Amino acid sequence: MPHVPLIGRLSFTEYFAVALGFTFVAFEALIHTITLLLPKVVINWFYRRSRALFYDVGGQVKEKTEEKRASDRVLNAKDFGELCAIYGYTHEEHVVLTKDGYLLGLHRLPSKQGEKKSNPGTSTGKPVVYLHHGLLMNSEVWVCLTDRERALPFVLVEQGYDVWFGNNRGNKYSKKSIHHGPNSAKFWDYSIDDFAWHDIPDSIEYILDVTRSPKLSYIGFSQGTAQAFAALSIHPQLNLKVNVFIALAPAMSPAGLAAPIVDGLMKASPTLLFLFFGRKSILSSATMWQSIIYPPIFAQVIDKSLIWLFNWHSKNISTNQKIAAYAHLYSFASVKSVVHWFQIMRNAAFQMYDDDVMPPVTRTSVSSYRPARFPTRNIVTPIVLLYGDCDSLVDIDTMLAQLPEHTMAKRLHTYEHLDILWGKNVDRDVIPEVIDALKKHQEDKAVKADGADSMGNGHVI
Repeated sequence: MPHVPLIGRLSFTEYFAVALGFTFVAFEALIHTITLLLPKVVINWFYRRSRALFYDVGGQVKEKTEEKRASDRVLNAKDFGELCAIYGYTHEEHVVLTKDGYLLGLHRLPSKQGEKKSNPGTSTGKPVVYLHHGLLMNSEVWVCLTDRERALPFVLVEQGYDVWFGNNRGNKYSKKSIHHGPNSAKFWDYSIDDFAWHDIPDSIEYILDVTRSPKLSYIGFSQGTAQAFAALSIHPQLNLKVNVFIALAPAMSPAGLAAPIVDGLMKASPTLLFLFFGRKSILSSATMWQSIIYPPIFAQVIDKSLIWLFNWHSKNISTNQKIAAYAHLYSFASVKSVVHWFQIMRNAAFQMYDDDVMPPVTRTSVSSYRPARFPTRNIVTPIVLLYGDCDSLVDIDTMLAQLPEHTMAKRLHTYEHLDILWGKNVDRDVIPEVIDALKKHQEDKAVKADGADSMGNGHVI
């Protein structure tokens, strides 16, 4: 395309992607508005019609196997507490105030199945484990499985751990600040930097204060690992409070998306997301679509989207597990945090948010400065990576090059990203690896493992 002022700054493909993006956002906004105005009886009618269409077109038989009944129970659970109650666990709710004024909801499982702690909110004397979710998620993703044996937190509780769950600012359990309401753009003005400076260290400090434990073990999934990589790298003292960091489907500087148009356009100008979605939460209408679409159809929509965006086919996750878990998959997150990820992908570096962003029409990669990078090689805490060899977001060699030499990596054959949470064989392939790593790095051994000879040299198994 010849260079014409204004018009020639983007390619035809990029203009097409921009037009398509605006069309999608406008259509979604229109449907969302209409849905809000509709009475509940009409919404229920759409739900029933989509269910009838699913069985008529697909020729599905309405079978009621035990897995299907378990799937229905998980699907219909409204929150974290109801999900835990399905399997006989009593949870605790806690709130931590970050130093910059956000109120984060924490969940806790202090007791084994069928037991109830007589004095909640106090120390159990057990070793403490902290789990943190990924992007566009909340703590429910850890406990929305169709059987107890595959749910990592339940297994850990039965193994004698005091299990805690974090939630990012802005999500379902942390949508409050003492400074700004969630309808304000200032409330959503946060990126991965803020998770690292505040959410992770402040949550850990609160948990150690309640449990009176000197250290805890950190288990993160996807962005939950990135937040820990960042937090540990910029808070040297935090390394003294974490005896092992287990990273499930670790995320640091992914190569990009499988959809070439979206990948190319967002890398060329990450701030285009602000034009598409504004400066508050991203994809906030997802819960609306869930309410009017029959769950198996909604699951198929999610499946197709994951294939298109990430080339994930999720063959290791059963259909019933998808239907149950996808209902708990989405939670609110800021557009700015997603822009941050595209900045990281664009520069192929695990960097802090770049406030000196280039304008959307810029064609050059030259900038006036290099954004500060998270100094991840400075992490002292022992690191164990569990990654799928079919996960498009993990380049293990690039990741190990950015991590300290004591990092240990374990490859999971045929696993993709979400498989590590909900795969049908996680009880055999993932959970035993996590328990082994926890036992290996209990406090008495963690001190001994401080030397470089304890964990190898970026070793991949």
